[in-house]
Amino acid sequence: MNFLEKLKMQKECEKPPPPLESPLFWTEISDSVSHRFQFGPDGRLSVKVLDDARPVIHKMVDSFLSKFFPSGYPYSVSEGYLRYTQFRALQHFTSAALSVLSTQSLLFAAGLRPTPAQATAVSWVLKDGMQHVGKLICSNLGARMDSEPKSWRILADVLYDLGTGLEVLSPLCPHLFLEMAGLGNFAKGMAVVAARATRLPIYSSFAKEGNLSDLFAKGEAISTLFNVVGLGAGIQLASTVCSSMQGKLIVGPLLSIIHIYSVVEEMRAAPVDTLNPQRTAMIVADFLKTGKISSPADLRYREDLLFTGRLIEDAGNVKVGRPLRKFMKPSELGQLKQIFPEEKFVLSRGNKWVDMVLEHDATGEDALRGWLVAAYAAHMGKSSHEPRASVLQKAYDKMSDVYYPFLSELRAKGWHTDRFLDGTGSRFAW
Repeated sequence: MNFLEKLKMQKECEKPPPPLESPLFWTEISDSVSHRFQFGPDGRLSVKVLDDARPVIHKMVDSFLSKFFPSGYPYSVSEGYLRYTQFRALQHFTSAALSVLSTQSLLFAAGLRPTPAQATAVSWVLKDGMQHVGKLICSNLGARMDSEPKSWRILADVLYDLGTGLEVLSPLCPHLFLEMAGLGNFAKGMAVVAARATRLPIYSSFAKEGNLSDLFAKGEAISTLFNVVGLGAGIQLASTVCSSMQGKLIVGPLLSIIHIYSVVEEMRAAPVDTLNPQRTAMIVADFLKTGKISSPADLRYREDLLFTGRLIEDAGNVKVGRPLRKFMKPSELGQLKQIFPEEKFVLSRGNKWVDMVLEHDATGEDALRGWLVAAYAAHMGKSSHEPRASVLQKAYDKMSDVYYPFLSELRAKGWHTDRFLDGTGSRFAW
């Protein structure tokens, strides 16, 4: 054995023993439930229930939550999700019951005498057949639905109930069966497309931890459950109270009222976190009045879901998206470009409102800058008689002073400023 080999063996003998490995599993006890947590060879964490001493009712509630609510609920979703889900369930229950009654009425008007079970089966055929027509009609309305998903979701259910009402009334005028059935199914086809198109923006507003797929899956599970329950209730009503036309004329409007009320409350509970004209105006108005930034949850119950294009005086009465040619002279456009040389918006004050038009690639941040300038100029204009260009310059300077702290807090509140959803508003390019 040479000298190098002896030296190598001596170093190996001097190596410290390997440290003891820490346990790969542990047990946690919480609320009378013992869980064993263990890391597998692949590094994944597995959970096993060792002992569950909770009452049966608590186990059932926990099982329901795990199947119909996102993982980590309530910490993984935004505020208002429970209320949204409650009214969503009621909405699907009433709409499913209405669909059975309306289909039964259609078959009566056509001279048939269906059983409630037949009405349930045919309702799916009629509804699915009209979706293709609705898609064609609604294909150019997608941008508007992105801007105001809540309002379009409510309109979808109003259209659905209008179509259902025409179908329920069809036995009263059997000679107009084709006309009433066609109009009813057309309205319901439009409603289906509008409801599906607005589903993703609403779900996205609750995806607090990027868990959109989980939210979507659990939301659809609840919808399916209460659709089935609603179909069962509709079959029962069609067999008893609503077997006559008089019964349908009483129960139908009541179900429709509950249905529309449910979807309105459902939409009011959703804290949509994207910027559109109405929400941007409300944010700016609150900031100018209180110096604070409102969060999506703060604004959700204050949004006007009927008159979405209303002007807000405290935010400068700004109207977005009118074509430049309708209100801007070439000389005025050149003057504004000198005041705002690097900005992606132009402003023009009229008698009743301020027009703002954005460049084609403007984001929510650009819209916020323009809105702040318009709001500051409107407030300064009330107490100043300076030339319009001078007021705009002072308003722009004031906006520049507050903008970055304003934007930082806006993002901290959960707003997405990378895009501005102005529907089908006009934009320009130099």
